[in-house]
Amino acid sequence: MIRLYHIVKSYAERDALRDVSVHVEKGEMVYITGPSGAGKSTMLKLLYGAERPTSGKMLLGGVDVSKMSTQQLPALRRNMGVVFQDFKLLPHRSVAENVAMALEVIGAPDDSIRRRVPAVLNIVGLKGREDDLTGVLSGGEKQRVAIARAIVNDPAILLADEPTGNLDGAMAVEVMEILQAINLRGTTVLVATHDVGLMDRFPYRKLRFVDGRLVGGAAPKGGRG
Repeated sequence: MIRLYHIVKSYAERDALRDVSVHVEKGEMVYITGPSGAGKSTMLKLLYGAERPTSGKMLLGGVDVSKMSTQQLPALRRNMGVVFQDFKLLPHRSVAENVAMALEVIGAPDDSIRRRVPAVLNIVGLKGREDDLTGVLSGGEKQRVAIARAIVNDPAILLADEPTGNLDGAMAVEVMEILQAINLRGTTVLVATHDVGLMDRFPYRKLRFVDGRLVGGAAPKGGRG
């Protein structure tokens, strides 16, 4: 599903990623972890096309995305959902409107939007909250909306960048349970986090980064990467 070969991402002042090679299988749930500044967010940005590698090769579903043009990137992102730590919701729009926007931007028909939005809100535990403004929701509820928006397209890959970073312990566990349930439905899920307690409670393979280098977990158990 995801294969990275000798990826380097350089900025003017430093290398954010250094010679990273990774294999993630279809349907896996994997953590991207390490101290602040280790390269976790940079790794995710490369995967969803917000950044381009300086060198190396990236295959997503067999497609070399490192060679994609800017015009080709929207097609890549239609098959990928992204969840951010700061939610990135429109506070004066309703829960349903925030989720529906992910379908509207790809030109989904109205009947599909009316069908899909309540279905995913049910998955994340927000059934009946369609008309609530997101600005009045709790942090945990906002993250549920963000997850619903990310999965409403039924993506093959879900990327979550510190999805529990702004939440208390109980809410963080609930969000992880939702991500786990989404993974069990067949979605490949990558979660960037430094929360050791959550990783212990929900044990999955860890891609551990230190100073831009991958120091553990490059290949699935039994795999060669």
